[in-house]
Parts: sequence; C-alpha cells; structure tokens
Amino acid sequence: MSVVAGARRRLTALLAPALIDKVERDHTEPDERFRRRRIVAGIVLVVGAVLLGVSLGVEPGDPTFYPLTLLVAATWVIGGLASGPLHLGRIPFRGTLRRPVLTPVALGLAAGGVFVLGALVVRQIPPLAGYVDEVLAHATEGYLPLIAFVTLVNGVAEEIFFRGGLFAAIGRRHPVVISTLVYATATVATGNPMLVFAALVLGVVFGLQRRASGGVLGPVLTHVTWSSVMLFVLPRLFG
Repeated sequence: MSVVAGARRRLTALLAPALIDKVERDHTEPDERFRRRRIVAGIVLVVGAVLLGVSLGVEPGDPTFYPLTLLVAATWVIGGLASGPLHLGRIPFRGTLRRPVLTPVALGLAAGGVFVLGALVVRQIPPLAGYVDEVLAHATEGYLPLIAFVTLVNGVAEEIFFRGGLFAAIGRRHPVVISTLVYATATVATGNPMLVFAALVLGVVFGLQRRASGGVLGPVLTHVTWSSVMLFVLPRLFG
C-alpha cells in the first residue's frame, strides 16, 4: 500500500499544478470589452464550424483539402486574437511560476497512449472503425508532411480560439464545461461521432489546463503532441 500511496502522491504532485491548482492572476476586463469578446467569439464559432464541416467533407486526396483546412485554422486564430488579449499562462514549478512546457507534452503523450489503446478496441467494431477510417483517409491518401503541417497548425489554432478567446468570453461560471460542450458541438459539423467523442474527452483536459495556468500554451502543447501521436500511429493500427 505504501508503494501505491507514494505513486499516487507523486502523480498528484505532477498533475495538480497543470490541471487543478489555479495560479494567481488578474485577467478581469471592462464590461464593454467583455461583451465585445463574446460577440466576436460567437460569430467566429459559427463561421469556423461551417468551414470545419466543409473541409472534412472533401474527398480524400482532393487538393482543395489543404487550403480549406488552413482557412479553418486562420479563422480560429484571427477570431481568438480579435476577441481580445490572450495569455500564455504559467504553472508552479519548484517554488516559482514558469511557462508550462514539459508537463503539457507529457499529458499529450499520455492522452495519445490512452487513445491508441482505445483504438485497438474500436478497430474490432466495424461501424466505429469506419468513422476512424474516414478521418485517417486524408492522412493515408494525402502527402504526409503536408498533412502533418495542417494538422499541427489546426491544433494550435483551435486552442487559440477555444481555450483562448472563447474560454475568456464565457466568464467565471463553469468555463471548462461550457467550452468543452461548445468545442464538441462545433465538431458535430464534421458528421463524425468519433471526432465529437475525442473533442469531449480532450476538451476537458485542455479546459482544465487553461483554467489552472491562465493561458493557452499548455493546451496548445498537449493538443499538438496528441495530434502527432494520432497522425503517425493510428494509420498503422487501421492498416
């Protein structure tokens, strides 16, 4: 039991600063600026969700997939930055506050490992495996370096908007839950339930990081790390 308790304490000490403990900060905005942030976030959310559905509706191998996907990324980035000031965030580390780097990457690798294990089960269920194949088709039939580029760019862009501008526009009441539900709802436009499921699970992780650190750097690093694992591992599992 002492070994288990010790491992639990070490895990808590690692995760608490990244996901639970909120660093002190004052990001309060005047009411007028806050209302403007909400209006911009609402408009960008609708436009981005429509473009996301269109981009993933393109046939695998179609060259228009790349500019459409980059257009989605540009929409999220412009919307996040236009909504108001964003912050990188900090987390406690050995008595000081530092930019979150190593822990978010570790979280991304851990999340990727969990999804890979889940994929081993999903591939045995034909209806669900089919939805995964739809997403991976772009990776298997497209030019991999370019696919990797647009995938990582979109990961960064989504965090700038959903855990940046949108998260700040929600306010202090349940921002993790609301931002996750909005993130998943926007993903519904893709028509792929597996992407919606991933958005729900990861949205909670990204939202907790944003709430704890007060910024988008942690969610960005976790997102791009997870995306890299998915991009380079899942196609091999699904053949």
